[in-house]
Amino acid sequence: MDFIKFLGTSGARFVMIKQIRKTGGIWLNLDDTNILIDPGPGALVNILKSKPKLSPKDLDAIIITHRHLDHCNDINVMIEAMTNGGFDKKGLVFAPKQALDEDPVILKYVRSYVEEIKYLEEKKKYKIKNITFKTPVKHIHHNVETYGLNFYSKNHSISFITDTAYFKNIEKYYKEPILIINVVKFKDNEIQHLSIKDAEKIIKKNKPKITVLTHFGMTMIKAKPWELAENLSKKLDLKIIAASDGMKIELDKLYQ
Repeated sequence: MDFIKFLGTSGARFVMIKQIRKTGGIWLNLDDTNILIDPGPGALVNILKSKPKLSPKDLDAIIITHRHLDHCNDINVMIEAMTNGGFDKKGLVFAPKQALDEDPVILKYVRSYVEEIKYLEEKKKYKIKNITFKTPVKHIHHNVETYGLNFYSKNHSISFITDTAYFKNIEKYYKEPILIINVVKFKDNEIQHLSIKDAEKIIKKNKPKITVLTHFGMTMIKAKPWELAENLSKKLDLKIIAASDGMKIELDKLYQ
């Protein structure tokens, strides 16, 4: 059964370093294809403690949307775990060029453990086993090379808006019926992340069948994201929920 598992829902440095919420990233299962997105601190621990159980050896790929620690800290140990300590050469790794070459976050010795490491680039299409994904636009309003993702399987398509400040026409790049948005800020400020008002603009224009808010910074946590999501859902008459640590969404039951 296809699912999305939120290993952690923490966003930005202070929630991460205090572990007010976990920082493990997102496990995506589509058409018997397992993908880990943004393995921040604790990704491996949260996977091994997951209920129902998850096994890192089942992973087919790991994707890093950008090189900030809350998105890539556990990449090396996850490569070790995916490949059984390097004894089983398998899996794909995707990351921006900046995260691999300029200031690399993946150690050289583990790179040979995987089948291939691929650069993420703007407006490219990639294949992982039974699914494809696209990088529709480079997020220039973030201070490192960053890409959001659109996933496509036989029965589902998912847009994932990772970290970025709001920019004109962002909505047109992420129009799939399942939408995941990293919402770090409660109020607008100079920090290059989306606020709850930015999320509302995107949701209002695209009207996805379901939106999941995640990756919360301190101001969002203080504002109670589950209440914000409920209020926004009523206001827009759309299904909007706030992710919680360990939450699993079974996609085949999503619209029931």
